[in-house]
Amino acid sequence: MLRNWLEVRFLGAIAAIASSLWLFIEIAEAVVDGETGKVDTAILMFFRSPVDPAQPFGTEWLREFVRDISGLGSPGVLGLLVAAMIIFLLFSEKRKAALFVLLATLSGGLVSILLKEVFGRPRPDLVPHSSLVYSTSFPSGHAMLSAVVYLTLGAMVARVIPSRWLKAYVMGIAATLTILIGVSRIYLGVHWPSDVLAGWAAGASWALGCWLVAHVFNLGNGERR
Repeated sequence: MLRNWLEVRFLGAIAAIASSLWLFIEIAEAVVDGETGKVDTAILMFFRSPVDPAQPFGTEWLREFVRDISGLGSPGVLGLLVAAMIIFLLFSEKRKAALFVLLATLSGGLVSILLKEVFGRPRPDLVPHSSLVYSTSFPSGHAMLSAVVYLTLGAMVARVIPSRWLKAYVMGIAATLTILIGVSRIYLGVHWPSDVLAGWAAGASWALGCWLVAHVFNLGNGERR
């Protein structure tokens, strides 16, 4: 019975990985063919003030709050979270799990950089950027790396929690942060919506793949060497 349940979980994870990759490829093809322009523009302008399109809608407090949310997906914050998790795992004598987290997140970051170089899509130029940007637009690095880091770390924490409700809570927090960070990049005018959706798809597929590897090798669950 347990074996059948595990097989179902693994098959479900593989199906989810395939679906996420398919979604990324579909978005990438649409972007390359110029088919996302109207939808991207409509959604981007939805977040702008009807009085002054140069500004995102809402009060200055809301804009500052969104910038704070966006910062949760910055390389600096994500790097600190990963470092904290690695140190925790090392102190818990789970060296293989610590190495796995390091490799999973670093490789995800490298893939994000490579994809940006391959596509080389310019940033949105319809509205002023409300945040500094240094790289190309597709896919959104904040969206992709947030998915990679938060979902991977969430999955590692959930593996050692016995309660299914608590597991769901941890993964729910990880997914919510990932979604909010992606939306914040559109609000700030630094990414097209298709950039963010593609980043989510790529990051989710990477995190799911990492989850599958962690389960296959039983990483972070009872390891003491």
